[in-house]
Amino acid sequence: MAQKTYALYQRSLRYPKGKQLFSLLYARVAPYFWTVRPQVREVRPHHAELTIKNRKAVHNHIGTLHAIAVCNGLEAAMGLVAEATCPDHQRWLPRGLNVEYLAKSTTDLLCVAETSPQDWDKPAPFDLEVRVKAVRTDGVVAVQGTIPVYVSEKPAQTAP
Repeated sequence: MAQKTYALYQRSLRYPKGKQLFSLLYARVAPYFWTVRPQVREVRPHHAELTIKNRKAVHNHIGTLHAIAVCNGLEAAMGLVAEATCPDHQRWLPRGLNVEYLAKSTTDLLCVAETSPQDWDKPAPFDLEVRVKAVRTDGVVAVQGTIPVYVSEKPAQTAP
């Protein structure tokens, strides 16, 4: 599955509004992402970017983006990195979310997730930390942290 998502993203780039269509499909396949309506900007091995809008539907009681909505955007970006980077013979699973809230999320946010080739250059199973951050439109990092991911070999397929 991992490379299929990345291949779909790459194919979508050939079409007008392909990124918007891919964003819609991605959020529909993982319905909990739909709440933040992620707009995918870039996906490549070890790097993904998407934006989430500062909408009333995801506000908290003080009128800023709710912390969990921001985390939802960060997890969506992490998933794209894992899908674009994880080899076909392996699978990944997030194990948690470690974030710091550094500033109020008062604008749309750019959610970025990154790894390095060294993070993936281990025999499976292994753990890695995907680095994530949410950046306001004024350049201020509102949230940063890591998402621990467990990578293992896919189980062998048995013939029917």
